[in-house]
Amino acid sequence: MSEKNRDGKRTARERLAVEREKQKAGERRRRTLIVGASVVCVLGLAAVIGVVAANSGKDDGSKSAGPVVAPSGAQGKDSLAIPVGKDGAKTTLTVWEDFRCPACKAFESAYRSTIHELTDSGELRVEYHLVTIIDGNLGGTGSRNAANAAACAQDAGKYRDYHDTLYENQPAETDDAYAKNTKLIELAGKVEGLDTATFRTCVEDGTHNSWVAKSAQAFSSGGFTGTPTVLLNGKNIYQDQSMTPAKLKQQVQEANKG
Repeated sequence: MSEKNRDGKRTARERLAVEREKQKAGERRRRTLIVGASVVCVLGLAAVIGVVAANSGKDDGSKSAGPVVAPSGAQGKDSLAIPVGKDGAKTTLTVWEDFRCPACKAFESAYRSTIHELTDSGELRVEYHLVTIIDGNLGGTGSRNAANAAACAQDAGKYRDYHDTLYENQPAETDDAYAKNTKLIELAGKVEGLDTATFRTCVEDGTHNSWVAKSAQAFSSGGFTGTPTVLLNGKNIYQDQSMTPAKLKQQVQEANKG
């Protein structure tokens, strides 16, 4: 065999090895997105203190003191759950999330299409609870302000679309961009019909800030330790190392048969 042929075969093997490694790396990234127990935003002591601290004072014109005003259609204990899907659905997915939490974005990116499919078909009802862990851990008010804006979107009947938009445009965890109401209003422009005078006033006044604080306190007192926390009919499925969107869909459909 000529030296040229040997070099050609060696180069081909090297290219194949590089391609295999890329595939393995892609698979590892995929598992990181899907397996929940390996990636969470952890609630620390600073976050417990931050539940109060992040909701005191003013930032970017947001008011924090005042009565607890639940968003339109909020349900559950103390009206802390924002429902998506049909009330008559047999199966309920409870999701505790923080709009600044990168693990929450990873969960949403991996499971969004499956959750939309199941809620649209009437097989699943989702109850979203909003949390301010990152405000407490890193400082700032982006978690709170984004949650308030999402509650304002719920008032307008646009929660799911705005919820998804916030995750699709999530800044780096250390970048408190969502503390700026101008940013939150800018993103509302991506949701048809949301950027109205009523929505802007709700965001700028921090209408639901006290409600967000109460939700964050419920998360802490509930014994939860990280976001996202995902419960299917009360069972924590995000700790399941084998969980995938396909498995979630299967579990929902099996539960609905029972």
